[in-house]
Amino acid sequence: MAISGFLFLSWRIFQIILLVPVVGMLSWFVHGYVESNQLTPNFILVLFIVSVLALAWTFATLFNYLRARHDAFFVALIDLGFVGALIGGVVTLRGIADADCSSFSAGSLYVDLGPFGYFGRQSDSPWAVNISKNCAMLKASWAMSIILILTFFVTFLLALLVHRNHRNDDRVVVKREYHTSRHGHRRSSSRGGSRSRYGDDSRARSSGGRSHSRRRQYYV
Repeated sequence: MAISGFLFLSWRIFQIILLVPVVGMLSWFVHGYVESNQLTPNFILVLFIVSVLALAWTFATLFNYLRARHDAFFVALIDLGFVGALIGGVVTLRGIADADCSSFSAGSLYVDLGPFGYFGRQSDSPWAVNISKNCAMLKASWAMSIILILTFFVTFLLALLVHRNHRNDDRVVVKREYHTSRHGHRRSSSRGGSRSRYGDDSRARSSGGRSHSRRRQYYV
């Protein structure tokens, strides 16, 4: 395995380590909105969908690396697409960046969280028991998503390098197979020539034997 492939797999594992808690924390919010019969707001839903798809993609390319190596250019394009998708998710959740989770009790985001924020506290919702925890989970997901943007850009570059190295390996293999086929053709032709010569000699001997036997019969 080339150094580029080893680095690609290492960064893939690091991405999975970051994506698992992001998916877990955001899925907790999505489950809470479903249980409360409310629509999940876009600033949570967009990042949740992107992180789920990214987690599935990283697992697929990690366990099928030998197959994905042949399509490394396609893998690079998908990783670049996740860079843009994660940027979109981070932008939609940018309101959490200025939130003070130690005293999270004001602001537009506090109201927009619904059962996890102001309205949940007013209605004694079980999802709003710890408002500071809800804020911390959102901010952690937002921060990890920013790191994931950088990691997917790195794997985009590494996938291009894997594509370049694998393409060079394919060229070497083709050359070796070409030379081998030529030698095999020469050997087969030499064998065919020897067989033909052997066949001619045997025919000559058989014809000579027949003529000699005929001569004997003639003189006798």
